[in-house]
Amino acid sequence: MTETKQKETYSFQTEVGRLLQIVTDSLYSNREVFLRELISNASDACDKLRHAALTTPALTDGDADFRITLSADNDAGTLSISDNGIGMSHDDLLSTLGTIAQSGVNAFLEKLGDEDKDNVKLIGQFGVGFYSAFMVANKVDVVTRKAGENQAWLWSSDGKGEFSIEPADRDQRGTTITLTLKDDAKEFSEDIRLKTVVKTYSDHISFPIKLGDETLNEASALWTRPARDITPEQYKEFYHHTAHAFDDPWLTIHNQVEGLISYTNLLFVPSTRPFDLFDPERKSHVKLYVNRVFITDDTQGLLPPYLRFLRGIVDSEDLSLNVSREMLQTDPKLAKIKSSLTKKVLGELKKKGEADAEAYVSFWRDFGAVLKEGLVDDFSMRDKLLELCRFKSTHGSELTSLAAYKERMKEGQDGLYYMAGTDAEKMAHSPQLEGFRAKGVEVLLFEDAVDEFWLRHINEFDGKPFKSVTQGDANLDDIKSEDADKEQKDESENEHITQLVASFKATLGDLVKDVRPSKRLTDSPVCLIADDSGMDVNLERLLKQTGQLQALSVRILEVNPDHTMIRKLADRASGDAASNDTLLTDAAHLLLDQARIADGEEPVDPVAFGRRLSSVMSEAL
Repeated sequence: MTETKQKETYSFQTEVGRLLQIVTDSLYSNREVFLRELISNASDACDKLRHAALTTPALTDGDADFRITLSADNDAGTLSISDNGIGMSHDDLLSTLGTIAQSGVNAFLEKLGDEDKDNVKLIGQFGVGFYSAFMVANKVDVVTRKAGENQAWLWSSDGKGEFSIEPADRDQRGTTITLTLKDDAKEFSEDIRLKTVVKTYSDHISFPIKLGDETLNEASALWTRPARDITPEQYKEFYHHTAHAFDDPWLTIHNQVEGLISYTNLLFVPSTRPFDLFDPERKSHVKLYVNRVFITDDTQGLLPPYLRFLRGIVDSEDLSLNVSREMLQTDPKLAKIKSSLTKKVLGELKKKGEADAEAYVSFWRDFGAVLKEGLVDDFSMRDKLLELCRFKSTHGSELTSLAAYKERMKEGQDGLYYMAGTDAEKMAHSPQLEGFRAKGVEVLLFEDAVDEFWLRHINEFDGKPFKSVTQGDANLDDIKSEDADKEQKDESENEHITQLVASFKATLGDLVKDVRPSKRLTDSPVCLIADDSGMDVNLERLLKQTGQLQALSVRILEVNPDHTMIRKLADRASGDAASNDTLLTDAAHLLLDQARIADGEEPVDPVAFGRRLSSVMSEAL
């Protein structure tokens, strides 16, 4: 279509009218992003002209200071966004604003050489951002004049299937978009609303955004400055701004990566646990920017869910965006950024843990349970995550790393022993630990629910297997005791309780899987443990609580051959009247219930338990 002095009316290209309805009604989840899109387009226009002026300086003669200007009229219900960028010709308007998903920016880039493409910081990837204006406007007018040309043009549409182009007057190059706001969108003609939106989405656009005489944005992104030029106070204030937080950052991670994929990250670890840390959706709160323009703070795939405690920004110029800019396309570049970021964060956490163990303990108490989710979800990072883990143990009150535990292992110890539960203090007094304590063997105390699940995926650390003290036979014979008097007895020395064991098996029947002498007990008479091939006791409890398991499995009852009560019961079991001894029957059930109570469970039959207890006490008195 050649230039004409008469008004021309066009229909949007085939199906564009239908697509426009989808864009304005469904594409964006938040209407205020229209301003982000229009400001981004204005920024692109300024970037285009800045690039073109490198070879044709005359294009910016008389007006070399790029800017974006907002103007609102509350009485008229209008909002204008103006720039002094490259502007558009008649044909540009027809091809750019007459077609959805055809970006003027893409057309511009196609004309550039590969080397120039790397130097131009442009935002637009698709041509639908402009049409988001119809979410808030009944009518959109675009007055534009291309740099180097004398004729200006007016593009106008109500977004209902047609648009018009006609000659217009504009003194200088650039573009002014005027929105006639809908009745329910008049808020966007108020200065305070505009300031809030600009601060939220466009604060770091590199060109000044003006409203009257006031510049609304910083026009300079903090994260683009060298770290050496940024003070701790500036980092702190930026953290407060981006995280909407009142605490101070526990750790700041700021670096720029250049190469096949370039990006900058400025990330913070909070010093206080966020209230939504255990939200089931496990959303990230790191904001994504592309060329300093805010895109989203809910990007899936930017960081793994187990790092959701991080706050801050990631800014890249190499990512592909989908049509709404609210979600990223499936892009292998994003996966590479994710991997690089994750390694960087885990590496910085490791450094912090080595440099300041006390401060790291504070971090771990707040975020350790979340970080351990990665042991289940992220196979590629398991080794790095295991290095970061800290656990309670029977060694003392301080948390320990797995590496430190391994260094303290006893001669002859063939595994990393652990006990899982919900309360480390209670676990520390469990009967199952008595034999380990007697041998001076340290036991890790796992009290987070996630521990049981990562243990299903990780069997060892640094060549040493994890072994549950509540599962399987405790073979401690190869470990020399710190006290020679507490060495475990030989199997033959347990023959004196053989008949008692047989009596308990017959009495308890299906209530237990087996009854056997114990090598792990030194003070308590009995305990319950899972079979070698069975499921860990605590994991069973967790699955039962969540409805994934109907009932706990039948376990093995271990009896302490050296306990005074067991010895006396063994003597009765060897007597002539043992077959009719009701005390032996009651004792078997009472000891089973005692072992269950020690594990935090109820007796098999609480009423029968009370009756037997009364009977035994009456006989004793």
